[in-house]
Amino acid sequence: MAPLTPRLVVPVDVKKTPWEQEVQLHNRWHPDIPPVADVTEGELFRVEMVDWTGGQVRDDDSADDIKSLDLTTPHYLSGPLRVVDAEGVPASPGDLLAVEICNLGPLPGDEWGYTGIFERENGGGFLTDHFPSARKAIWYFEGIYAHSPQIPGVRFPGLTHPGIVGTAPSAELLNIWNQRERELVDTGHESLKLCEVLHQRPLANLPTSHSCLLGKIQEGTPEWQRIANEAARTIPGRENGGNCDIKNLSRGSKVYLPVFVEGANLSTGDMHFSQGDGEVSFCGAIEMSGFLELKCEIIRGGMKEYLTPVGPTALHVNPIFEIGPVEPRFSEWLVFEGISVDESGKQHFLDASVAYKRAVLNAIEYLSKFGYSKEQAYLLLSCCPCEGRISGIVDAPNAVATLAIPTAISDQDIRPKRLGHGPKLRRLPDVLR
Repeated sequence: MAPLTPRLVVPVDVKKTPWEQEVQLHNRWHPDIPPVADVTEGELFRVEMVDWTGGQVRDDDSADDIKSLDLTTPHYLSGPLRVVDAEGVPASPGDLLAVEICNLGPLPGDEWGYTGIFERENGGGFLTDHFPSARKAIWYFEGIYAHSPQIPGVRFPGLTHPGIVGTAPSAELLNIWNQRERELVDTGHESLKLCEVLHQRPLANLPTSHSCLLGKIQEGTPEWQRIANEAARTIPGRENGGNCDIKNLSRGSKVYLPVFVEGANLSTGDMHFSQGDGEVSFCGAIEMSGFLELKCEIIRGGMKEYLTPVGPTALHVNPIFEIGPVEPRFSEWLVFEGISVDESGKQHFLDASVAYKRAVLNAIEYLSKFGYSKEQAYLLLSCCPCEGRISGIVDAPNAVATLAIPTAISDQDIRPKRLGHGPKLRRLPDVLR
């Protein structure tokens, strides 16, 4: 018997805005956002997604859309999906939901994406103190490969993946999120020394009703207003999974998500054609619309059995990820090291963020010797299949982080050579302004 065609449960039309879609989307986490469909354990189903901004970024010759992007809107998610077993019994709080990624890709007819640098005062990024102005590169897909007119001489296979896969939080967990993130915003600038080195702001994105989309719940009703004022933003990853941006979650991968509400209320979005570890420019993967074909399994009582809480409540758990067998093969890498000493020469104590920042800066400076502008290099490292590692975290005072670039993505040999033998070619055109 031939395999069944995946059942389409969430279709999207990229020519329509997120709020005009046939099946309602949402851009917040809340236990009371109602499911848009039921899926049965073991069935193969298809979910389509708009890009994370809902079409705010265009395939054109300007970065003005990146500069003015409304960051209260992302991420637009498809779902929630209520997961039930063969008898129709929904997943229950305390279960573990195994979500298998069977297939994925860009939507037919929409085979392009973008990578951006946000304006310092509108989102910023990991290196916003070095790159304060909005920039953009457009990428076009040829099967598994991507290339950009704005970063010439580079072509690589994408490890396509969803940036977001998550379940709905319970009311108790939502309250934990909002309380701890508000405390961070209220006290962080004074208490966190890392703020002197990492300049991305705000420190957390707190609930706001502005641009809130809550699926089936009609805007302007008392229910909508209550949920909009409580619902968590989708920017960070949390205990429910969410925006973890793990680039290796591609075909054949499984995500084991804790279930906090009846039915699990699974949502997904933020499709990436490719991403470097860290997604350092923030708008940093090759962002695109896309689809997922998924299967779910309910592991009854799985949270208690497999997830040990690390924190004050039983809700302080994190998902488990099983990486699939399909990914690009590279055999040669150029690896850049960073230590926890910042650009001013100040020593930090075992700070992996400072170390990774130094590794990225070292790689950018190096690539700029091969004809690339520093903006081109920054965007490339954010979206190409480079590998980030914490290589040392115990040898005080320095943490050691590394960033490995596959040399095969470039049309020139970027390894060090004798002086005078390096390329002098300027890689034009540059990224969009």
